[in-house]
Amino acid sequence: MNTIGPSKVILDHFRCPAEFINIGVGGEVSPEPGFFKFGSDLICYGKCSGLSPSPTFSRSLPDALGGARLEQGVLSLPFHLSEVVETLRREDYTTALGHKGPNWAQNRLLRTGYYSARPLLPVSVRKYFQRLAFHGWRTVPFPRWPVDTTVEEIIEFVVRLVLGEGQHQPIPFVWFWPEGKQACAIMTHDVETSQGRDFCDALMDVDDSFGVKASFQVVPESRYKVPASYVTNIVQRGFEVNVQDLNHDGRLFDDYAEFQRRTRAINEYAGLYKARGFRSAILYRNVDWLNLLQFEYDMSIPNVAHLDPQQGGCCTIFPYFIGGILEIPVTMTQDYTLFHILRDHTLDLWREQSSRIMARHGVLNFIIHPDYLAQDKEMRIYKELLAYLVDLRAKSGLWTPLPCELSQWWRQRSRMKIVKTPEGWEIAGEGKERARLAYVKFENGKLTYDL
Repeated sequence: MNTIGPSKVILDHFRCPAEFINIGVGGEVSPEPGFFKFGSDLICYGKCSGLSPSPTFSRSLPDALGGARLEQGVLSLPFHLSEVVETLRREDYTTALGHKGPNWAQNRLLRTGYYSARPLLPVSVRKYFQRLAFHGWRTVPFPRWPVDTTVEEIIEFVVRLVLGEGQHQPIPFVWFWPEGKQACAIMTHDVETSQGRDFCDALMDVDDSFGVKASFQVVPESRYKVPASYVTNIVQRGFEVNVQDLNHDGRLFDDYAEFQRRTRAINEYAGLYKARGFRSAILYRNVDWLNLLQFEYDMSIPNVAHLDPQQGGCCTIFPYFIGGILEIPVTMTQDYTLFHILRDHTLDLWREQSSRIMARHGVLNFIIHPDYLAQDKEMRIYKELLAYLVDLRAKSGLWTPLPCELSQWWRQRSRMKIVKTPEGWEIAGEGKERARLAYVKFENGKLTYDL
C-alpha cells in the first residue's frame, strides 16, 4: 500500500478531523486513465489498480469496488480518490467522450461567423440552429441529466466504507451552510443586450417583492454601454455586479495569447465595478487558464452541459476551489434553454432539479436573463419560481444569499476546524458563530446527517 494518509477531498468536503479518515491506495495504478465503476452505478474516470479502465464510456465498465480493503484501520482504495474527483470537477473526462471544447462549433470559422451574425439573427432563427446543434442530447450517457451528483456520491460511498467496515463512531464535521440551513440558492442575471440592461431596474423590483437579491453579470465592451450610474444603482439597491466575459463574442478561450490580452482588460473592469465574481459568455471555459482572472469566484462551469455549446459538466452540486478561485457551478437549467430549446413553460424541470439538490444539501445556481423576461408568459414563470424559492426558504431551510455572500461563507468554512475540548467537539475559526456542528453516521445501510 502507498500514499497512506487522510483524503484531502473528504476533509475539504466535510471539514472533519483528519483522524477519522485514513485512506491509502493499494497496488500500482494503471498507466493511463479511463472509465470504471465503483459499485453498481458510480462512474469514475482516472487511473486504477487491479483492472484496466476503459478508454471510452460504455454501459458495462469494470468495477473497482472489489479492490477496496480495510487494513489496520486504513481504507485501501484501488485509485487516488482526490484524482478521480478532480478529473470530474475539471471535466478532464470529456476528452475521452470526444467533446473537449465547444462541441458543436469545433470549426473556428463557423463559430466566428455565427457569433458575428448572432445579434442580427431573429430569435426564431437562432432557436432553430441551436435545436439542430443539440440534436441527440438525450442520448449523451454521462453526466446524468438533469442533475449529476457523482462527486458527492463517490465521497459519501467512501465514507460509508470507512464507517461501515471499521469505526462506527459518528464523524463530527462543519455543516455545509450557516445557521444550519439545509441548502443554498443563488439568483444570477446575465445581461446580454441593451434591452436587458434597461430592464434591470424593473427586474430588481420583482426580485425585491419576493425578498430575493441577485447578481447582475454585465458585458463590459461592445454589447452596450455600462454607465457608472447603472452599476451604482444596482449596488445601492443591495444587489451585486459581476463581470460577464469581455465582449460576448464566444472567442474568449480560442487562443491563450488572446485570452491573456482580454484578461488584462477583464481584470481592469473587475476593479472598476468592484466585482468579485466572473462568468464567461456562453459558459465556455478552460479551467487551466482561470488563474489569470483576478476574481474571488467564477460561475462558468455547468453541473451537466448537455444543452450547452461546450459539453461536459463538473458532476458536483457544491462549490469547490480551482487554485485560488472558488467555482460555484451552474446547477439549474438556464431560462433561455428551458423556454426556447426545451420549449417548456412550467416549473416542472426546475422543481425536479431543486428537489434533487435540496436532498443532498447543495447549491441551486440559476441563470435568468433580463433580456428574455419582457414577455408576460416568461415573467409569469419567473415569478412562480421566486414564489417557489420563498416557500422553500420558509419551510425547508433554504438559504438565499448573494453569490458574494456564498463565496465569503465557503471560504470561511474552508478554514474552520473541528477541535476536541473537555466538553466535546467544537468548531474553531473565523465565522464559527454562524457554523453548526454536525455528525455523519452510517445507519440502516445509508449515510445520515445529524445537526
